[in-house]
Amino acid sequence: MGVADRLAELGIDLPDVVPPVAAYVPAKAHGDLVYTAGQLPMVAGALPATGKVGDGDGLVPAADANAYARQCALNAIAAAAAAVGGVDRLTGVLKLTGFVASVPEFTGQPGVINGASEVLGEIFGDAGKHARSAVGVPVLPLDSPVEVEVVFTVA
Repeated sequence: MGVADRLAELGIDLPDVVPPVAAYVPAKAHGDLVYTAGQLPMVAGALPATGKVGDGDGLVPAADANAYARQCALNAIAAAAAAVGGVDRLTGVLKLTGFVASVPEFTGQPGVINGASEVLGEIFGDAGKHARSAVGVPVLPLDSPVEVEVVFTVA
């Protein structure tokens, strides 16, 4: 089953490729790999939330940030597919790096980035198993709570 068929089976519509907000391209292919730029959880051209992840008033709850990481991964798939001529050219996931803008006492970055890892696993199956880093940072572009970069394998 191809990636397009699996997306249809899961009822997932890939978003449009998010245009760059600075001097870069959304994804770049090299050999049998495609690297994405950092992908924010943009939905229809806007961030669904801004701010730091943590517990308490005025902070982005970890469960919400997990859903935003999932959206980042879908944006990454869209960017990678556009760079290589279609989603069915993507054969798997090699590496995911996730960044979580969080308050200093928050230590749940891995759980937040699971949102991205899990949807990649749902879509790519065993080929979606990947190496990963989940990093806490003080701030991300546009005050996004989460950002991911993905390296995909390509046929």
